[in-house]
Amino acid sequence: MADEKNNFQKQDAVSKDSTKMVTVNGVRLAYEIHGTGEIPLVMVHGGFESRRTWDWVLPHLADSFRVITYDQRGYGESERSNGQSGIREEVSDLAALIEHLGLGSAWVVGQSSGGIIVIRLAGERADLLRGIVVHEPGGFNLLADDPATAMLIEDFPQLLATVSERLASGDHAGAAKQFVEDGLGEGLWAKFPPKFREDVIENTAPSLEEANDPEDDFIDLEWVRGFTRPALLTLGDQTAPMFPPVITKLAKAMPSAEVQKITGAGHPVQAEQPKDFAEAINDFVHRHTK
Repeated sequence: MADEKNNFQKQDAVSKDSTKMVTVNGVRLAYEIHGTGEIPLVMVHGGFESRRTWDWVLPHLADSFRVITYDQRGYGESERSNGQSGIREEVSDLAALIEHLGLGSAWVVGQSSGGIIVIRLAGERADLLRGIVVHEPGGFNLLADDPATAMLIEDFPQLLATVSERLASGDHAGAAKQFVEDGLGEGLWAKFPPKFREDVIENTAPSLEEANDPEDDFIDLEWVRGFTRPALLTLGDQTAPMFPPVITKLAKAMPSAEVQKITGAGHPVQAEQPKDFAEAINDFVHRHTK
């Protein structure tokens, strides 16, 4: 196991740049641009998070890329939709943001449910992507039909129901902690940097609202079978047991996929091993950039 002191970097988050707002698909999204590099790199956060989740990674990317971070609808400083809001809308928002910023095609990085958004965009709008990097997406439907893996996710529906009840009672901190401890790993919550815990607590409500979307945490392998552009799938060697088999199934379906394991990391790689994750992104992108 990696040295414990290497996990969950103690550095403060990067200084807050001026927040910009853009209206796409009728919703105002908050975003920031960091760095001066020529290569555009869009970062897509997961559930229970906001664009602040990338603050630990940004110092290691800003010299090489023009990094765009944004809050998905309902998260952080972005508006909530008055109408339907789910994975389809989030994919459409990402496409619209890339087009609004005039990026042409961009490298896009997604973690957790943000990875599902990226994977779905790869199937629907590959023209917007130079390549993708995805860390441990959900896609637990890929495990449900296999007895060897179905047991890994059998407790998730009850966990979501219990966490939703705590949230409804007003216990946002308790709901966030229970989801992390029971869903991702016992003892993990205490290892989170304080600012990371705050971000998770503040974004618990929109995450659980999205859990009502029948397509939430769903991956169709047909989305990626025809995606031939560079794709890096990462996972931590300390992660929860349901993520490696999802990565394995994705890697088999994607023609150009490479898999890389991040030592000393689990699901929240951006806080556990931000430098190593950034190096994996940097190396992969530059290796595939002419």
